Amino acid sequence: MTWRAYRRTYGDEYGCGTGHGRRRQSTMAADGGIARGRLSVAATAGAVSVLLVLTGCTSATGNGPAGSPSAAGAPAGGAPASAVPSSGPSSSGPATAQPQPSASASASATGVPPSPVVTPAASKAARTLARMTLAQKVGQLLMIGAPVEGIDANTPIDISTYHVGNVYLKGRTYAGSVAAAAVVAQLKAQVNAVSTAGVRQFVATDQEGGFVQVLNGPGFSAIPIALDQGGLDPAILRSNAKTWGSQLAGAGINVNLAPILDTVPSDAVATGNAPIGHYFREYGFTPESVASHGIAFLKGMADAGVAAVPKHFPGLGRVSANTDISTGVTDNQTIRNDPYIAPFLAAVTAGSRWMMVSSALYPAIDAHHIAPFSSVVLKDMLRKDLGFTGIIISDDLCSAVQLSPYAVEKRGADFIAAGGTMALCADAAMVPALHKGITRRAESDSTFAAAVDAAALKVLEVKAERHLLGR
Repeated sequence: MTWRAYRRTYGDEYGCGTGHGRRRQSTMAADGGIARGRLSVAATAGAVSVLLVLTGCTSATGNGPAGSPSAAGAPAGGAPASAVPSSGPSSSGPATAQPQPSASASASATGVPPSPVVTPAASKAARTLARMTLAQKVGQLLMIGAPVEGIDANTPIDISTYHVGNVYLKGRTYAGSVAAAAVVAQLKAQVNAVSTAGVRQFVATDQEGGFVQVLNGPGFSAIPIALDQGGLDPAILRSNAKTWGSQLAGAGINVNLAPILDTVPSDAVATGNAPIGHYFREYGFTPESVASHGIAFLKGMADAGVAAVPKHFPGLGRVSANTDISTGVTDNQTIRNDPYIAPFLAAVTAGSRWMMVSSALYPAIDAHHIAPFSSVVLKDMLRKDLGFTGIIISDDLCSAVQLSPYAVEKRGADFIAAGGTMALCADAAMVPALHKGITRRAESDSTFAAAVDAAALKVLEVKAERHLLGR
């Protein structure tokens, strides 16, 4: 299906999904339009001016999804935790007509839009940014992994010394919701005027279901694998996801690094796709099925007040190796306007405020940069082609073997320079180098410093929408 045909068929609503090879018709009325905005940030004499123009209406799921780190825990059968998926390549397909973005989506992310309208969230974000130090701004661009069994020695140091503003629970626990809430309380206790300028945290985890479910035990449902979720009616899946999201919210978690929107081409090759198909993390074998069920999961989380993070753009369903444990992971099929990108467009249309990017290389899109360091993937595809205006979060930039050829100090800075918003780091011990790399480049490069301000402003804006900025 071409992009134009896709838009014509599905528009702002969701229907026609295929689950386990069976054609099912389901209509998921969109909860609202997309809040499309463009920011222009100018920092002078400590003041920040924000220009935001909105086109379209505000999404009912505007508090949208969140990014996702590497999968935690080992699947049944004794596979090591490092082998459990966290990201995976995307789909392939014939070349199709290039999508025609709207005027607002085509505007430069740093250009000054006409007739600016400043939203309350954007205004509050700008005021907060204006009183932050550079180190605190950089801290908002990081999300670090904290052991779910209890925070280690590195975590409070990273929050207090390196001003890290976002965390995710990693590993696996069967201790239940009361224990999880206690760990979250430990993390939240690190927030103060010095560490994060009083800005509260996005606290995330990986709660996809199946082999990738960090939180288990009393108070948490056993979530089925995504392939089984894909066999449900989307309305039922949405209701179930609301229950699962409510369990997360009850433990103080406001972001879920799910759903998987990668399309694995067919059941016959699923086990050859190490990061997704091998663990049955796909909702189906067509973009339509993945979209209808992935968006149902996303909306159910939003119904519970938890932001979902669709992943792994532009898709890991066509790779064979796992970026967590392999290097040189490449998808030679996916193209810029690939049909397998449709589920990610559906997430944008559904109002998602988060999107996680894979760490694979896509030569047909950008032969010279892996996805997190590619402005073609982040700026041209996500921002312009899809019109996405939320937080672009990386997959793990610290422990993933795919990143091993790149100097740690450069990884976060290169991600922000390419158009990223928040760098995810599974190894808290590597945070000092990541933070230092971003800070030093900002101190020596005014263009990059402006990119840091814009990214921090975006994080703060989404936090303001979630009432995490205080007064």
